[in-house]
Amino acid sequence: MSNTPSSRPAPGAPHTLDVPDFIDRQPLSAYQWLILVLCFLIVAADGFDTAAIGYIAPSLVKEWGVAKSALGPVLSAALFGLAVGAITAGPLADKFGRKKVLLASVFFFGVASLLTATAETIEVLTALRFLTGLGLGAAMPNAVTLMSEFAPARRRAVIVNTMFCGFPLGASAGGFLASWLIPHSGWHAVLIAGGVVPLLLCVALLVLLPESVRYLVVSGQGADKVRAVLRRIAPQEAATLAGVTHFTVAEHKPVSKQSAVGVVLSKPYVVGSTMLWLTYFMGLVIFYLLTSWMPILVKDAGFTIEQAALLTALFPLGGGIGTIFSGWLMDKLNPHKVIAVGYALTALLIYAVGQNTGSVIGLGALIFLAGTAMNGAQSSMPSLAAAFYPTQGRATGVAWMLGIGRFGGIAGALLGAELMRQKLGFDQIFTLLTLPALVAVVALVVKMRFTARVSPV
Repeated sequence: MSNTPSSRPAPGAPHTLDVPDFIDRQPLSAYQWLILVLCFLIVAADGFDTAAIGYIAPSLVKEWGVAKSALGPVLSAALFGLAVGAITAGPLADKFGRKKVLLASVFFFGVASLLTATAETIEVLTALRFLTGLGLGAAMPNAVTLMSEFAPARRRAVIVNTMFCGFPLGASAGGFLASWLIPHSGWHAVLIAGGVVPLLLCVALLVLLPESVRYLVVSGQGADKVRAVLRRIAPQEAATLAGVTHFTVAEHKPVSKQSAVGVVLSKPYVVGSTMLWLTYFMGLVIFYLLTSWMPILVKDAGFTIEQAALLTALFPLGGGIGTIFSGWLMDKLNPHKVIAVGYALTALLIYAVGQNTGSVIGLGALIFLAGTAMNGAQSSMPSLAAAFYPTQGRATGVAWMLGIGRFGGIAGALLGAELMRQKLGFDQIFTLLTLPALVAVVALVVKMRFTARVSPV
């Protein structure tokens, strides 16, 4: 075999190869598409399980005879777990690898969702939702990081955004499935579905998902492991890769002597990190207040439980369109401006939702458009963060933005409970929700102006 053309080093083949540069020079391969599909499915399962509690909330109120405001801890419990899981998993992935943490997290939230379906009291349901959140919080940032490290720079934003749009689409699928399952099989069936699918997905991930090739280089895993992955990406370059003895990852502003946390909080990155946290926090205030409480808000506005579930499902449904379009624009224009415009449109459209409750069709159209803008902007944030940080701190940087931002989701869920107590009208609640969208716009402008844009690496 040593004399075959595919295994013989090409004349003049380099002994040292920069992995990001090599990936950037190749066309997008079938292997990279496979990684995209697997990461998309991870994030979709994450979105389904995260939003599931909001869809079953009206049924819990009816079956258990509890006050709507009593669901506040249940709706926010998973979000606390999401925050803890993300903040913890980022440094673990930078130390032990993306794939190991991904597999563990998907398995964990699948099992936890199945256990949640057995809950018979508010207290047990709250505890199990927290445990589910731990797995959910660990999964998403590492899927984002892994995908960004396999994507070529010229198409990174649209690829990562395409993957990330699995989250709102998974959340939307939960609404449609809940509207069918709950009348036929009860609310337990929604959580059972949210547990079985991730466990089946784990099998595919174990067999098919590779470790990040950049992580393999930075962590000194050995040239043979790196070469094996790169051959899957570019089989036509097998001869060139055979002659390479040393692989590198060139970074903008090298920070290899710092810990992952030290990178995120270092002088070149701390202002940008803070603004990323603030933006994501504000976006999740909106997203989780609406996905958690919109079924109840819409029902109280005079619609049926089935209509409430379907109308709520329209909010994340538009995220797929908005996210992919936003990613496409980010690869061509200033990404900060693209996302800021998305949040500005979110403020305008959310206000319009609050002023229109006359018909199902009109309200549904506005909810869909608001979700398109909102999820397009919010789902673009991980891509922005992944391009901002170097490999040594990328998983931590993305995970901390998602984890700290989760407290915005907690605030949104609890704020919804408080607004229920205050008995504010449908229009008043949606008017208030324009404020966090406008704060997000300001934070992105600050990041753009006060930090040098770090080129994607």
